[in-house]
Amino acid sequence: MNRRQFLLATGAALAASSQPFAALAAAPKLKIGFIYPGPVADIGWSFQHDLGRRMLEKEFGARIETVFVERVPETPEAERVMRQLIDDGCKMIFATSFGFMNPVLRVAKENPDVIFEHCSGYTMARNVGLYQTRFYEGAYVLGTIAGRMTKTNTLGYIAPIPIPEVIRNLDAFVLGARSVNPKVNAKVVWINAWYDPSLERDAAQTLAGQGADVFYQNTDSPAPIQVAESKGLYAFGQDSDMSRFGPKAHLTGNTLNWGVYYVHKVRQALEGKWKAEDTKWGMKEGIVQLAPYNAALPKDVVAQAEERRKAIVAGTLQPFAGPINNQAGQLQVAAGKAVPESELWTMKWYVEGIQGKQP
Repeated sequence: MNRRQFLLATGAALAASSQPFAALAAAPKLKIGFIYPGPVADIGWSFQHDLGRRMLEKEFGARIETVFVERVPETPEAERVMRQLIDDGCKMIFATSFGFMNPVLRVAKENPDVIFEHCSGYTMARNVGLYQTRFYEGAYVLGTIAGRMTKTNTLGYIAPIPIPEVIRNLDAFVLGARSVNPKVNAKVVWINAWYDPSLERDAAQTLAGQGADVFYQNTDSPAPIQVAESKGLYAFGQDSDMSRFGPKAHLTGNTLNWGVYYVHKVRQALEGKWKAEDTKWGMKEGIVQLAPYNAALPKDVVAQAEERRKAIVAGTLQPFAGPINNQAGQLQVAAGKAVPESELWTMKWYVEGIQGKQP
């Protein structure tokens, strides 16, 4: 090989490595697979991801084909499901739950020509991108409403799995509540599941028995909303608009518009520009939204919530800005400081006002 041939070959190799998935743009159709941890009919997490999948189909039409598998266990079974999707022609896979992380990494290593996008994880690879939301922004706004609406000064939180994402949302919710009502405390029930209507219902019943009159959930079914409705209490939905399950109880909710992210990443793939990134979007990007406010909410409560929401979008309000005390009442974040971005995503400490121990 002469020098010219060597330079041409080297240049081609560099181009290929800098745009390793450019060939996808030339394919007649991109087949995309989604795996969901729960049923699409959960009216929560998986339901909302599937709305994003359908948004893709509407946006790109015949240029793509999408398929999904629901109720995928967060175990090695997820590997089998993803391998089957690849055998069926999928060149891009969205794995929509934290527990899929290790299965994704193993299958991605075996299939370097397939793009993987993993939700809520923390380990990237050449063909594995990450995405999660700043859900805590919405949780903070919900907290300001809860702090105004509680009569017992006791809030209830139905928690799934003790990972930073869940603790971060709980902390933000309580910080928002105590910013308007310093007397507020929160009780937590952990159910060790993302979607289990029976356990979620039992948790809400337990919290009601402990005096909580406003519930927030990080779980996926509308069962806590239904409990609140039956007891004349208040609640916030999670992931999607759950107001139809508690017309009087449901004050608003933290909802997710995954479609804006899915359109963004699929467009990159179709243009041959996809690369592995660690993406964290929030209210500003339109992925974290609030469900419609209950008409029974006092106007001044809605106005305050909207003021906080708009400030978060504008970047003038940071939910984790100090001063913040930890659960023991000790100063954790000084005034004028904020929890560093890197620490937000590994957060495992409770703020002041949360009762009980972590599991």
